[in-house]
Amino acid sequence: MIVNKIGGSLASGPSVFDSDDDPDLVGDALPFALKTIEALIVQSPQNPDLLLAAASGFTEYSYVYVAQKAERLAGENLEESNALRTRARRLAMRAHAYGMRGLESRYKGFGAELASDPDAALARVKKREVPLLYWTAAAQGLVISSSKDDPEMIAQLPLVEAMARRAMTLDDTWNEGTLPEFMITIEAARSGLKPDDRQKQIDEYYQRALQLSGGHRASLFVSYAENSSVPTQNRAKFQEMLERALAIDADQHTETRLATLIAQRRARWLLGRADELFLEGAAPGGKVN
Repeated sequence: MIVNKIGGSLASGPSVFDSDDDPDLVGDALPFALKTIEALIVQSPQNPDLLLAAASGFTEYSYVYVAQKAERLAGENLEESNALRTRARRLAMRAHAYGMRGLESRYKGFGAELASDPDAALARVKKREVPLLYWTAAAQGLVISSSKDDPEMIAQLPLVEAMARRAMTLDDTWNEGTLPEFMITIEAARSGLKPDDRQKQIDEYYQRALQLSGGHRASLFVSYAENSSVPTQNRAKFQEMLERALAIDADQHTETRLATLIAQRRARWLLGRADELFLEGAAPGGKVN
């Protein structure tokens, strides 16, 4: 009973990490916190709240503290960068497994049905599982992004998209625009789209996320810069988006202070790489208000 109560507490509301002003301190503390959650899962293996906490925690740790570090080291130490990329993939796979266990705990046979009939499986999922759907899809997206030389993994992208779209259908307002922001990344990764169609869809998701977040999510501007401005070689828009991310005062929204600081750290890194990301004399692209 105590373990289950702890699980409910972990899954409800912002954690003490969310308002922290020191991303490195949080990064050092997260491994212990994640192993504690895993220890609690051993005591209560089907607790969906604990499984959600594990899925979200391992996904965030994999992306922010391992995968991004691998990116930063790619030009300096390729061997270490590749090792970190492999570790990020393993952590994301662990996150995905916990997410799937969480969904299975709510919907018996979900995993097998998802493999054979994704539409039917996802149609069973209710609004309360939107967080589980998101973190499970995000974890799988990270696995795919770190497996670009694995055709079997890349073939899983439509399933990630299907889970994200189901979450959007159930509640696209969840977590102040997280879902339409996630869809920006998915649209950028989809193949077979005409450039104009892709850009139109990305802009629609951007506007929806901007509306829901009130312009306070620095990660939204970073995502647009990476997934739209770089592919379209619109350096002016890239600069504008990242400057908007950096202009946000993290202390004005303490409940998302950590996420803001992490996004701003990436924004600064991207600005420092602008000459690598854009061809000299690249023409400006489309227009986004």
